[in-house]
Amino acid sequence: MTDTFDTLALKARLEEGADAAPGETRIAGRVALSTAGQGAEALRLARAAQPAWARVPLADRLAFLAAFHHDLRKNEDEFIGVLVAEGHPVQLARWELSGVLAATHPTMIARISAQLDWSGEYGDRRIRLRRRPDGVVCLSPPRNAAASNAMYGVVALAAGNALVVNAPPTSPLGVAYAYQEIVAPLLTEFGGPPGTLAVLCGHARPTLRSWLDSPDVDDICLFGPSDHGLRFEQQCVAAGKKPILELSGNDGVLVWKDADLALAATALAECFTGSGQICMLPRYALAHPDVAEPLIAAVADRARDLRPGLPEDPDTVLTPVIRRAEFTRVIAEATDAGAVLVTGGRLLDVHGAPAAQGPFAEPAVLRVDGLATAARLAAVRDETFFPLLTVVVPEPGDDLLDRMLAFLDTSGYGLRNSLWAEDPDVVERFCAEVRGGLLKVNDSHIGFVPGLPVQGGPGRSGGAHGEANNALLRTTHAQGVSIGTGVVPRSAIFDHATVNDA
Repeated sequence: MTDTFDTLALKARLEEGADAAPGETRIAGRVALSTAGQGAEALRLARAAQPAWARVPLADRLAFLAAFHHDLRKNEDEFIGVLVAEGHPVQLARWELSGVLAATHPTMIARISAQLDWSGEYGDRRIRLRRRPDGVVCLSPPRNAAASNAMYGVVALAAGNALVVNAPPTSPLGVAYAYQEIVAPLLTEFGGPPGTLAVLCGHARPTLRSWLDSPDVDDICLFGPSDHGLRFEQQCVAAGKKPILELSGNDGVLVWKDADLALAATALAECFTGSGQICMLPRYALAHPDVAEPLIAAVADRARDLRPGLPEDPDTVLTPVIRRAEFTRVIAEATDAGAVLVTGGRLLDVHGAPAAQGPFAEPAVLRVDGLATAARLAAVRDETFFPLLTVVVPEPGDDLLDRMLAFLDTSGYGLRNSLWAEDPDVVERFCAEVRGGLLKVNDSHIGFVPGLPVQGGPGRSGGAHGEANNALLRTTHAQGVSIGTGVVPRSAIFDHATVNDA
């Protein structure tokens, strides 16, 4: 089926128990909806199972994580096939897979494991600093990339937590496949007792409410828009839960005058992946005035080459756009304020033809002159969840780099930011002055680097405690241990190190 509304109507009928007409569509798979009672039972069983799983040696739990990485690689074609059947273009599915593999890469495990358990000696004491699992972790992945983000929970399991995942009813198949076919068998093999893992499929709001109310929940991992997520953070704290937030992104890319423009334009065009409906894509660029014209022309050329298509087509990178009305409105607001629409901006059908009710959006490139003007526009100020790149050209001046860096650093979001420049002084200042969970220099903005965090950031992207995010650290807490031999308690009060530190 190629018409959005016919497809949605069919999906609604299928969810009510009806069958598709012969030849009407292909059923990729079915996942049953969970009841509230099943959700409560899953939490109770998770609480009961978690202590035994936490007693499994850390080395074995990290071996479980390494085995997951290995088995996912072995089954990557099947996993990608499930994502494609769920509507993800092949290119997007491969990118999602690469993120999961980077988060569970042996390099990442080796780097983080040193922070999970350290031991040493001080005088007559054996001392130890280790991280202990928080307990029961609940995870609500987003519907746009449910399966890949749900795999965050596999790392939380390796940390010694029990896990309850709620697969979104609109895209549950990839989540169910990965946990049932890969994770659950490995968890049993490595000693996870029944109840350590549960996968539900229910509507998000009542599920999140039940997690807040349950005494059997310690951490809640939420993916979603910033406004909702930051309110939910306050509810979590009030309920005594640790909030782990993966919220909106509004990533910027600074292109300096000495940048390799061809490579920079290719990196900027990554913003159209999945029709811009991924949090960690570049949303806007700050272009040095000396190179703005050729850079904008190069990005526009790349945007014009993109066409809608079916997900199994290996050339497809665009997906149906949820916020089509907002796409049109944001572009209109920008052009009314003086921005220039360089290319794109129409709604399209699956064949790439203009259609007022089309499910796709034509990749758009806007040019905005002046930082002050740009700061007032939703196209730059807010996360734009559709295929739009805004290129901001600041006014020339001796303080140009100062103003561009300050603009990047005051966006309020904190996922990723990028730089394209050769001058080492510019690179150093960017790395020293711009915040973000991940900074990329002369590199793919959306690419993953084993050993570095895949997700996370401060501000509106991750809340009050947001940072570059690895679940081995975020779903655990530090604990210090001191074991003395012949230590005299009263004398220990006046320990040499304590006096000197005071």
